[in-house]
Amino acid sequence: MNALLIYPRFPDTFWSFKHALSFLGKRAAQPPLGLMTVAALLPGSWPKRLIDTNVERLKDADLAWAEVALVSGMQVQQEHLVAVVERCRARGLRTVVGGPIASSVSATALKADHVVIGEAEDLVATLARDLEAGEARPVYEAAEKPAMKRSPLPDLSLIKMNRYSTMTVQYSRGCPFNCEFCDIIEIYGRRTRTKAVDQVLAELDQLHRAGWRGAVFLVDDNFIGNKKCAKDLLTAMVEWGRVHGHPFTYLTEASVDLAEDLELLQLMRDAGFISVFSGIETPDECSLIANRKLQNTRRDLLESVKLIQQYGIEVMGGFILGFDTDREDVFDRMVEFIQNSAIPVAMVGLLQAMPGTQLFRRMWNEGRILHAGDGNNTDCTLNFLPRMDAARLVEGYRSVLRRIYSCDAYYERVKLFLSRCHPSSSRQRWNYESLRAMVSSIVLQGLLGRGRLSYWKFVLTAATRYRRSFGTAMTLAVMGYDFQIMTERLMEME
Repeated sequence: MNALLIYPRFPDTFWSFKHALSFLGKRAAQPPLGLMTVAALLPGSWPKRLIDTNVERLKDADLAWAEVALVSGMQVQQEHLVAVVERCRARGLRTVVGGPIASSVSATALKADHVVIGEAEDLVATLARDLEAGEARPVYEAAEKPAMKRSPLPDLSLIKMNRYSTMTVQYSRGCPFNCEFCDIIEIYGRRTRTKAVDQVLAELDQLHRAGWRGAVFLVDDNFIGNKKCAKDLLTAMVEWGRVHGHPFTYLTEASVDLAEDLELLQLMRDAGFISVFSGIETPDECSLIANRKLQNTRRDLLESVKLIQQYGIEVMGGFILGFDTDREDVFDRMVEFIQNSAIPVAMVGLLQAMPGTQLFRRMWNEGRILHAGDGNNTDCTLNFLPRMDAARLVEGYRSVLRRIYSCDAYYERVKLFLSRCHPSSSRQRWNYESLRAMVSSIVLQGLLGRGRLSYWKFVLTAATRYRRSFGTAMTLAVMGYDFQIMTERLMEME
């Protein structure tokens, strides 16, 4: 059976990095790892194609070739996902939708013939058999969360690797914490399940054989959910990197209590980790407690961020405005915290009550849910009634973005980060893509940009005071351009 796996487009948001990727000549940040894994679970006898609509068009010829279309995505991709499903069905093609969106959006709203709810490892074989027999059910739902040892090597042969800036590996699922607004613990559970060390090394071997050199994103929602297992993996990754000549640098997501474990930090540094995304959420401890983000209250957040940075690891921070406990001073406090934290990539969004979360259920019982939301927390649209005046909340959110992504404020954060960060020798690599990005940056930011003066002052400082980190400085300058473009567009929507 000819299987067409389709990944829908992401909207243009702060999270897409569309403008920064153009500097590198890339079309998307990461390939659709979930669909690559599903492809490996499908019968080996099935011919397969994967179309990531973020990097290529879905052609009528692809639909004519296929006998079944398998579509996966997240809630923020819903609009294009549904359009893809309707296009497939109009051609008489059977459609299956899975992925995180199937756990957040009703099967009816997804418009597909078949919906797969939950993780795929224990469902795909049955689904494939039923599709071949013409007896597939409308809904398949996982009875339990599968062990990660059942997850196969993703099928790399289906993607065009050179169109992406980063490759992806999944090591674990689940998170031990209990944040009220989080949908991850609802979908994947609070018990961290991990792959065996040999499984992860096999994925690194596969990427290496395929010719990949550069960034690898471990897509775990909390890489250190099981710290002992993470240390075992990192120890093996240190040795793997030594044997293979350190071909990769690594990024991941982890809770900020990473700063409590110096052994873990040193292992991450030695393995080649250069960046970690952490949910900081808010500088207001009352809000952290109210939303059960208790892991962020154990030590001073600014000191935690600084310590991670001192191990040569950039902290990208997630921040949220709109908690019930937010006061009028939260906007100024947010800006002050972000500037003092030296977090260049500060992803500030408005709170969304995601379907299936504890927050959604609470607000539903309080009669405060307006609609299910679209998963985009940066478009100034609220899906619930906030305690703060809604217009004031949106105005304050815009003011935060305007201030933290002004050229001067952004470059000041980058310089503070560079003064703290002591990168390992593998952090800075110059190749065709990085040189292309630097030339594009000089043209678009240094010659044509409105912040030319700030840009050249920053470049001069980076070249003279932070020579060891100059590549990192230029990368962050490019990312700043993306944030400035997106902020300008958001301001135009006022």
